[in-house]
Amino acid sequence: MLLTRVFLLLGFVSVIPVASKTQIISVQELRPRGKTMQLALDSSVKSYLSHSSASNIANLSLSPWTYIDTYNSSRLPQKILQANCSTSGCLNLQGRGEDASLEAKPIKYQVLVLYRTLKKKNNKKGKKKNKYIFMLGTEEITVGCTCVRPTVIPQE
Repeated sequence: MLLTRVFLLLGFVSVIPVASKTQIISVQELRPRGKTMQLALDSSVKSYLSHSSASNIANLSLSPWTYIDTYNSSRLPQKILQANCSTSGCLNLQGRGEDASLEAKPIKYQVLVLYRTLKKKNNKKGKKKNKYIFMLGTEEITVGCTCVRPTVIPQE
């Protein structure tokens, strides 16, 4: 189980934009005997999806969307783009307005993130030492929008 989490985490951190040098962080597993692992964040690895190509896909969709930056300084990655549906309905194929018979709905996706928390520790000389630990967590993000038929509940 731990090995699976490490592989998932390594796959996730490969898309995290970091500084120009390689960063080493420690991740602690949340169990009674949690193991601490070292992870190297390589800045030379870039995301395969650029912001401009993602915007082109959003503009070509029948349910277009825009991206909003969300920022959390205690999370890795600190910045995550969230899609926001631009219309409540879907554009018709002729491009002349919205089709009221369809609805634009967000597409949700759960991603792995690392949360940085402060852990105060006393060293051997009795001085308090601040140490940060990273805990693995998940966040649900909106990655795009799609067209769906509206839900109709018949009344009797």
